[in-house]
Amino acid sequence: MTPLFNTLTAWLSLHESLLIGAYLTVFVMLALYGFHRSQLVYLYYRYRGNRPEPRARLTKLPPVTVQLPLFNEMYVAQRLLEAVASIRYPRELLEIQVLDDSTDETQEICRRKVAELCARGIDAKYIHRTERTGFKAGALANGLRQARGEFILVFDADFLPPPDILEQTIHFFSDPRVGMVQVRWEHINRNYSMLTELQALMLDGHFVIEHTARHRSGRFFNFNGTAGIWRRSAIEDAGGWEHDTLTEDMDLSYRAQLRGWQFVYLPDVVSPAELPVEMNSFKSQQFRWAKGSIQVAKKLLPTILRARGVPFRVKLEAFFHLTNNFAYPLLLLLSVLLLPNLLVRTHHGWREVLLIDLPLFVGTTLSISAFYITSQREIDRRGWPRMLKRLPLMMSLGIGLCINQTRAVLEALLARHSGEFVRTPKHGIRERIETWTQKKYRAARTLIPAAEVLCAVYFAVAMALAARAGHYLSMPFLLLFFIGFAYVGVLSLFQTR
Repeated sequence: MTPLFNTLTAWLSLHESLLIGAYLTVFVMLALYGFHRSQLVYLYYRYRGNRPEPRARLTKLPPVTVQLPLFNEMYVAQRLLEAVASIRYPRELLEIQVLDDSTDETQEICRRKVAELCARGIDAKYIHRTERTGFKAGALANGLRQARGEFILVFDADFLPPPDILEQTIHFFSDPRVGMVQVRWEHINRNYSMLTELQALMLDGHFVIEHTARHRSGRFFNFNGTAGIWRRSAIEDAGGWEHDTLTEDMDLSYRAQLRGWQFVYLPDVVSPAELPVEMNSFKSQQFRWAKGSIQVAKKLLPTILRARGVPFRVKLEAFFHLTNNFAYPLLLLLSVLLLPNLLVRTHHGWREVLLIDLPLFVGTTLSISAFYITSQREIDRRGWPRMLKRLPLMMSLGIGLCINQTRAVLEALLARHSGEFVRTPKHGIRERIETWTQKKYRAARTLIPAAEVLCAVYFAVAMALAARAGHYLSMPFLLLFFIGFAYVGVLSLFQTR
């Protein structure tokens, strides 16, 4: 191995400038996305006093249709329907649509529950499609054609809407310019496992900081596909539900806001939901979100950037929002370049570390840490310090996802069609004593976990070489990568069994 190692080192030395230049270029680009997170924290604090209030209280309540798009949700469908039936609203004004594309026992479960609700005097309808044309977007569009509501409240299968959800949201539509109201997601199984705790941290950053900062500073933000209520005329004015992307919610959101509709975000109103308890299901969900957001960027970003009357600050935020998942291919490229960079920078000392590596490390790592620490402080001002120990592993989880997410980005860029909408398996899991291993639903198997394990081995070698060369300051950074790839890859393989 020594002659081969020496040959490799000699070849890398000949291309030292190119390697270091590529490494620093990727690092700078990642730092830009990291500093963007800091900008969102700044906007959050600057505009935190702009709390939304309804213009007035509606004297005459409008009819509302609750749409529940389902596909093979046998473990959670009944729970969802019972929660929706408990929403406080005049019965004559509330319609429930079960938009069921299922091919399994979910059909019979939903039919029985809908019949029970109808017997209780609730206007519930079961709408079944034998073909999943347009997937979730197609189901929502099909239901909209039959809906009697002026407003459309949407919930995915894993949600438990609170009884006062309409009391908290409907009056914001007293302003005729408001097209959609989104509430914050909470997590019914946050403490089920380390994986669910890390997911909760990631989503809290999105819902507490990103949405609040964008909304209150006058930037565009998106409906999250569930736990939000739309004005029906806003959906229709924006062109309706389209299924040429995997994130039909983000697509419609930007089209509606470009048409002048205003959105409202209510971080103090929460709707609990179930987090994926299995790594492969979580990766499947993240894959769909990443691929869909890049598809929306391809579809709408040119229109957004050319739009007259849209301020530059709004366009800039839309650019970072829609292209945020490009950070994953950059992260994967950085992973590949780390080891060659270590091998050629044997003569670099403290000066180079302080002037180059440290500022870039701070720009990427500490800015992200501040983003998530702020979100936890706002949710739980007393208990947030205990979440600090989860931050390094959460960042490692993000690193470990980069192969999965890079594939999503590349598919979005290269494929002509949107692809299949692959649902995230839900198991109805809430407590630690419950298990999902005997449940029917599973995420599809791929070769990605094997690649993730190989990357973990790659970083184990990198740490050994770094120790041999005396690059001890690089060890924490390399360790983040090693743990991330090992955690994601090994857990994916283990749970697939």
